Amino acid sequence: MDRKDYLERLEATTDEPDDFFEHVEQRSAAGRTHYVLTAARHGVERGTVIVEESESVVRGYPSVPRILVLDPGIPSFFEAGDTVAIEEKLDGFNVRVAVPGDEESDPLAFTRSGYVCPYTTDRARDLLPLEDFFADHPTKTLCTELIGPETPYTTHDYEGVDSHEFRVFDVRDRESGDPLSVADRRSLCAEYGFAQPRFFGRSEPSAAVETVRDAIDDLDAAGREGVVLKSADGESMVKYTTESQHHDELAYAFSLPFEHGRDFVFSRIVRDAFQAAESDETDDRLRERARALGESILRPMVSTIEDVRDGEPVGERHTVRGDPDAIDALFEHFDEQSLTIDRRSDRREDGERVVEFVKVAESSRDRIRYYLDGGTRDE
Repeated sequence: MDRKDYLERLEATTDEPDDFFEHVEQRSAAGRTHYVLTAARHGVERGTVIVEESESVVRGYPSVPRILVLDPGIPSFFEAGDTVAIEEKLDGFNVRVAVPGDEESDPLAFTRSGYVCPYTTDRARDLLPLEDFFADHPTKTLCTELIGPETPYTTHDYEGVDSHEFRVFDVRDRESGDPLSVADRRSLCAEYGFAQPRFFGRSEPSAAVETVRDAIDDLDAAGREGVVLKSADGESMVKYTTESQHHDELAYAFSLPFEHGRDFVFSRIVRDAFQAAESDETDDRLRERARALGESILRPMVSTIEDVRDGEPVGERHTVRGDPDAIDALFEHFDEQSLTIDRRSDRREDGERVVEFVKVAESSRDRIRYYLDGGTRDE
């Protein structure tokens, strides 16, 4: 591998290959060796993949900043002359689908951290018209969200989604990471029949404040995640989330209380506090919000403690449905990541294999058991 050549192709901000490649991990997938950047470094996104055999690069997806107040957050982030596109932010699993090689290669689904997920790859090939798209656009990457109640990574109910579906929220150049404009992407996805996130319209930045407020009210009432705002060219992005999402994420964190750091918890409380302050809520509404936040912290943790006490498995519960071989490959993938899996059910429905399982949260389980058995805690 010519490391200097790859630094130039990636437009890294360092001229020293060792400074960059010390953060690169070697992995194998689909019969090829992949070199994966495990953390954002030197201007290159986490999850960027180099496939040496085909001399190809699959650029990672950029981190999207967050605003805590809509006004002046939106007008401050975008240029005054920008046209801002507003789309729903979906609560799902973010994967990039690309062909990392010659035209004979099959498309693969890459996670944000650069792993090739065999199950998501199989689902994408089955549910999306990838052959037609990549025949016409072999150097593009489809940035998608896998959503629904039956996925191995996230679980969220969406109206009309019984198991799982994909939503394409971005189309980018595979190597440079340059995005299509929002209008071109939405048109291209419509041409190939790719489902996309809900679109709330376009406006100039100051007018977008009220549009987002209305959208957030609707999404919050439906228990949805939030919105992403993008400049017309797709280059600049910022996100904003709902109260229900903040509380759901806190409930998730406290249901596995010894798996997530303080930064995870504190950031969600900060988001909720700024949103409440900007909303100028009444004392009664603020009291209601505080009660909901408190319940999202205490109730899940108490429930988990009771589960450990009663000998129930503790962790993330998931259901997957699909080709039996793809599901076998998924559990092999989990084994490679040293995850402990408790399979609760394994059956066939309409020719598909359906497995219900728990990703066991060993740290939370063991720590809670220690305290229940009389262990002490230093504080």
